[in-house]
Amino acid sequence: MNSINHAKELAQLLTTKSWKLALAESCTGGLVCATLTELSGSSAWFERGYITYSNQAKTECLGVPAELIESHGAVSEPVAKAMAQGAQINAGVDLAIAITGIAGPTGGSKDKPVGTVCFGWVIRNVAGTNITTCETKLFDGDRQAIRQQATDHALAGLIQLLKN
Repeated sequence: MNSINHAKELAQLLTTKSWKLALAESCTGGLVCATLTELSGSSAWFERGYITYSNQAKTECLGVPAELIESHGAVSEPVAKAMAQGAQINAGVDLAIAITGIAGPTGGSKDKPVGTVCFGWVIRNVAGTNITTCETKLFDGDRQAIRQQATDHALAGLIQLLKN
């Protein structure tokens, strides 16, 4: 399934629940937000997106502690979790997605090769408690392919979490 079909399915799920979504994107540079806002009526369920490409932006806009970035690296599940939580809190929404990774072709390392992308999803459950899920994936291809795969996975992951 492609990103726009994921966006349509997500729109239906969020509209049914009257929930709003926020995004915190790094390596995808707003690609997820652009995909979501391609849909007419997305303002009913999409609140805002933060494109926090630099470490400073992650700290200033989302409240990610600089020490967390220093100890784990910007591309890590702890940072993705903090990004998602920061986006949700700052936007005052029910759920948020965060993406941080290395799209390449440069920037990779032995421990974190090009294509490494970390995701964070946070959802406020019916009891009012936030549940945060994180995952790291390794995608293949060029920069655009990695960014597109990350976009697809971010949306598909949230849909799966909402269905469970």
